[in-house]
Amino acid sequence: MAQIGEATQPVATSDALARGRIRASLVPDLLVEARRLVNTVIAGWHGRRRRGIGENFWQFRPYVDGEAMSRIDWRRSARDDHTYVRDREWEAAHTVWLWADTSRSMLFKSGTATVSKESRALVLTLAMAELLSRSGERIGWPGLTDPFSARNGAERLASQIAHMEAMSARPDFASVRRFSDIVLAGDFLDPVEETKEWLDMLARRGVRAHLIEIADPAEETFPYAGRTEFADPETGEKLTAGRSEQLGESYRAIYTARRDELASWCRHHGWSYTVNHTDRPASDALVRLHLALSTHVGAGPI
Repeated sequence: MAQIGEATQPVATSDALARGRIRASLVPDLLVEARRLVNTVIAGWHGRRRRGIGENFWQFRPYVDGEAMSRIDWRRSARDDHTYVRDREWEAAHTVWLWADTSRSMLFKSGTATVSKESRALVLTLAMAELLSRSGERIGWPGLTDPFSARNGAERLASQIAHMEAMSARPDFASVRRFSDIVLAGDFLDPVEETKEWLDMLARRGVRAHLIEIADPAEETFPYAGRTEFADPETGEKLTAGRSEQLGESYRAIYTARRDELASWCRHHGWSYTVNHTDRPASDALVRLHLALSTHVGAGPI
């Protein structure tokens, strides 16, 4: 057994390096697709509607003694006997962490899907990076980059992804601080209790998370019949079913229950949970994620 382990280790390393090279070659195209997605779907980023320093008008309010005279809006004040101040919307930079699962299970792509789950997760992540960077927000990838603010944030993040030799199946939350947001894109097919266990650190820190479940239509509908061999891409374990259609009903029930339980847990914490199928446009998830980040309202599986 020891000899087998020694023999397979270089193979696993070689496979990881090959996947890294393939991902690096695809990142430029994924960045182009992400920018096209942002330009098509999002006309502008909604502000957080709080009074403070910014450029966008929020409201007029009565002048208070002691405030700077330069803040008075004389045109509005001339309409009646009161003096008014023009308040602007709060636009302080906010930190939003971004992460996409690139484990082996994310490579799956059935015949009815348009892209792999990994490609969809990375496109959505880079689209959010582009959108947030345009809005002056700080973005970061846990364990890969510290938060930064730059107009070319998506390009910088894409470069980091392309040059990273290995990517963890789960993010490193050590640098994620209270009051920040984090967007997590993956298939979340692990047992729910395991998923909740590694996400619980975020809940205890007061971080607001937004989960995007990337689902291949075949994973949801289980369209298999006859003798079928199923292989676990993570462990290599295989299961051969003589009449696979007999497993369909039980499989779909377990699959749906996993999603419903995880989405309910997210709602309990005030988080959002969105489902995006790889045979559907990525814009569906981007719009819903944009709304969740803007309104601070948790959502069920959509």
